[in-house]
Amino acid sequence: MKGVERIEQVFRQLKTTGAAAFMPYHAMGYPTRQQSLEVVAALARAGADIVEFGIPHSDPLADGPTIQTATYAALVGGTSVADCLKMARELRDQGVDTPFCAMSYYNPILAFGEERFAKAAASAGIDGLIVPDLPPGESELLEPACRAAGLATIYMLAPTSTEERIKSVARHSTGFIYLVSVTGITGARDELPTYLPAFVERVRRHTDLPLAVGFGISTGPQAARVSEIVEGVVVGSALVKAAGAEAGVDAVSTLAEELAAGSHGGVDG
Repeated sequence: MKGVERIEQVFRQLKTTGAAAFMPYHAMGYPTRQQSLEVVAALARAGADIVEFGIPHSDPLADGPTIQTATYAALVGGTSVADCLKMARELRDQGVDTPFCAMSYYNPILAFGEERFAKAAASAGIDGLIVPDLPPGESELLEPACRAAGLATIYMLAPTSTEERIKSVARHSTGFIYLVSVTGITGARDELPTYLPAFVERVRRHTDLPLAVGFGISTGPQAARVSEIVEGVVVGSALVKAAGAEAGVDAVSTLAEELAAGSHGGVDG
């Protein structure tokens, strides 16, 4: 089964129960290489439906201080694109079968080689690709390479996206569309934006693909509220912060279980 088909299958299965996909992010190589492997395995055990497999980058423009700090530490520790793909393969060999969406900025992929990256990612067990700084109109090399390798190509939309941009992302995306809930960088927030339902409805007018919301979700009740209007709930900074705490993997597991329950409809808002 191709990666994009595995992602589609997740959303089909969850739709039958009315649940949203819990989609945690982790910066690979943080706090250490071994600990990042343990974190991803723990996320899978805690109920993750799709894991965003973060490839560290030196200038993560869309990320807030928590993820910036984590990716910098991972880079200092020697984490590379090739090593991230090795970690994906190691997790697959350990029996972790949760779909992985690699999240990377474009420069590391460009340096690796678009076609080479897509083939290597698929071979390593990656199922989809999210590149925050690459719009559909500039993906004429990477997108065909991903399609040929069976990888889902997931693009992002923000509340400020124009109707034309929404239409373009809807045409080019496969698997799901990533909705950025705020105009700003990643990071845990106390409240969800009041305009989120209207933003979701604007996008729905142009696509039948599942929609996933990220940026700012950090608690089970928040995940539960988001799960009422979209098919996927993305959580990054709160979990990365937990991974770097003294409790480490245990803290990640506890928070991930809460977020999974919220995403799957088991937490009251």
